[in-house]
Amino acid sequence: MAQQPKSMTMEKIRQAAKSKLGYDALRAGQEDAIASLLKGHDVLAVMPTGSGKSAIYQLAGALIPGATVVISPLLALQQDQVEAIAEQTVGEAVAVNSTVTKAERKEAFKSLADDELEFIFLAPEQFNNPETLERLQKAKPSLFVIDEAHCISEWGHDFRPDYLRLGAVIDSLGHPRVLALTATAAPAVREEIVEHLNMRDYEVIVQGFDRPNIWLEVRRFEQEAAKEAALIDQVVRATKPGIVYAATRKQTEAIAEALVERGVEAIAYHAGMKTSDREEAQAAFMDDGAAVIVATTAFGMGIDKPNVRFVIHHTISDSVDSYYQEIGRAGRDDNAAFALLFYCADDLNIRRFLAGSGQVDVDQVEQVATVIQAQDEPLDRRSLKEQTGLSQSKVATVLNHLEAVGLVEMLPTGEVVKHETAPNVGDAAEAAIQAQERYQNHVRSRLE
Repeated sequence: MAQQPKSMTMEKIRQAAKSKLGYDALRAGQEDAIASLLKGHDVLAVMPTGSGKSAIYQLAGALIPGATVVISPLLALQQDQVEAIAEQTVGEAVAVNSTVTKAERKEAFKSLADDELEFIFLAPEQFNNPETLERLQKAKPSLFVIDEAHCISEWGHDFRPDYLRLGAVIDSLGHPRVLALTATAAPAVREEIVEHLNMRDYEVIVQGFDRPNIWLEVRRFEQEAAKEAALIDQVVRATKPGIVYAATRKQTEAIAEALVERGVEAIAYHAGMKTSDREEAQAAFMDDGAAVIVATTAFGMGIDKPNVRFVIHHTISDSVDSYYQEIGRAGRDDNAAFALLFYCADDLNIRRFLAGSGQVDVDQVEQVATVIQAQDEPLDRRSLKEQTGLSQSKVATVLNHLEAVGLVEMLPTGEVVKHETAPNVGDAAEAAIQAQERYQNHVRSRLE
């Protein structure tokens, strides 16, 4: 397909924004990001919550000939984005995920092959299916978008390791232009995003993080009981709807129950609930059936409820980046909102414990490395799990560390092979454990 001429001007971008999205003007950073993509650059755009990051890939995708792949982490978020595009004139969009039928999946890829589809939304795990990669390779997409790109750093090292092989996927597609979008990313996280996506000739566009309509406050307590009582009183008095974040499932349920006893329509939300129960809780909050949702960080990504009047934290977030993401769910209608952190010194101990979880030891690393070294053919994670007896998450963690020290190579299909110039197993295991410790020190440092 022909490449978009580099002579595309800002004026033409603005005209497209008006005709395709109905925008009278683009926000700061949007024009620059789109123009950079049109010139052929990869782009990492770090822009405030509620700043219209999706408009960047919608317009760029419409202006650059060829299909656009959008990596989006949550099924509900994918559906929201597809529905939003359906209301615009930027092109057809579809999500391919675990909820679609075989017939729907087949039809989606047929539309992609026939150039009838502009946007295809996928989770990174979809590339474990070889057909997905084969179909995309034939379609030759011109733009590869990673929405919520901070997930590469936050999730890729543990329970969603497929984020860490997106760079290999991009290269296997001929390295189309790459657009990584996030509302918050510290410099170290930005570097990690660029590295794992194999971004080339890239530009980093960072906009301000100020949300002037959100009042920020911290209240310190010596005793946990006093903190919880004050939090309940604050929520009862506050203008609603609102979100309360807590660190554990038990805390979300206890706070929600206490609020209900005080007459507040509150509901709990955490990863331990059935999928149907989580969906019901989210729908109740989004549709104003529940005035307050008390949640762990399992709730929130992609939530765009404009009238949230407060975000209250029962426990500190795991990083400043996470805190910014979470409070950014308040006041998206630009009206006054507040973010209140209830702090007790013991809260740090909870986060330090959670930050140290999920680690592996040198014996486990050697166990996985030995199995891989004994094989000449690629291995998938399921086979490694069966041969080592380790959990899927442990295997994923070990593989991430072994890839970092050069013992293994991750293929776009999700399989793993030993590296041609791999160090011996013992040295690799020791280096992997050292890499793990450096990463854990980085995670813990975000709490200090």
